[in-house]
Amino acid sequence: MNLFGVMDISASALQAERVRAEVVAANMANSETTRTADGGPYRRQHVVFQQVGGDGFADSLLGSGASSGLASGTGLTGSAPAPGGVEVAGVLSDQGAPLERYDPTHPDAGPDGYVAYPDINPLTEMVDLMGATRSYGLNATAVQAEKNMVTSSLEILK
Repeated sequence: MNLFGVMDISASALQAERVRAEVVAANMANSETTRTADGGPYRRQHVVFQQVGGDGFADSLLGSGASSGLASGTGLTGSAPAPGGVEVAGVLSDQGAPLERYDPTHPDAGPDGYVAYPDINPLTEMVDLMGATRSYGLNATAVQAEKNMVTSSLEILK
């Protein structure tokens, strides 16, 4: 892994967690949406992450050897991407059945008086949002820690 590989990995995680938080916000905003462009109620969205590059954490450790990124020629100007990281593989719609509530006065009520609402639990969404926020904060802290280490290293060289 090169000198700035940790920043690359944390930056990819920051982007992925931002998408996750946006999807959770969309789920919360549409928790009462009974009609979409598709004609049915809003479907809860799920974010799926996948690993970027490399074959895994153990392979990254075994492949790194004892050389630093700058010594191996893949430092600041190197073109080899750092193994690891995460990306959004996709955003999937929940295929579960919608919740049925009896409200014959609702404009989207069926002939039996039931309205199909999204199966979105605000508690579950808040837990997902807290997880995304916490992961985002931890990755931002990792970037700041690496910046401090690089700064300290440069101070030692003076």
